[in-house]
Amino acid sequence: MKKKILIVDDEPNIVMTLEYTFKKNDFEVFIARDGEEALSILENEIPEAIILDIMMPKVDGYETLNTIRSDKRLQDCKVVFLTAKNKEDDIQKGLEMGVDAYITKPFSLKNVVEKVNELMEA
Repeated sequence: MKKKILIVDDEPNIVMTLEYTFKKNDFEVFIARDGEEALSILENEIPEAIILDIMMPKVDGYETLNTIRSDKRLQDCKVVFLTAKNKEDDIQKGLEMGVDAYITKPFSLKNVVEKVNELMEA
């Protein structure tokens, strides 16, 4: 069975690149352009991993993460922040909020895939 991943980002180029790469790595990929869309997908799908941008319209990554972390059905879901917010404070905040990994943009696709696979095996 394919592993499921949800990619949440409002930048089309990033979404397309990640979607292509994860599909090539045999994932079933779900796409959301903002936190609101992500939460509506999560009502019906429980992915093993979520790649989440922080700065997005409507519902940002922090708020989305809070909702994910407070949902019992999603407690085993690995969440990776993939964001341009690269200050020490931002990274600290993300980790304190319960994100499983924090990757800053610009990023290496290889690193993102490796990190997701690593988290899912842990």
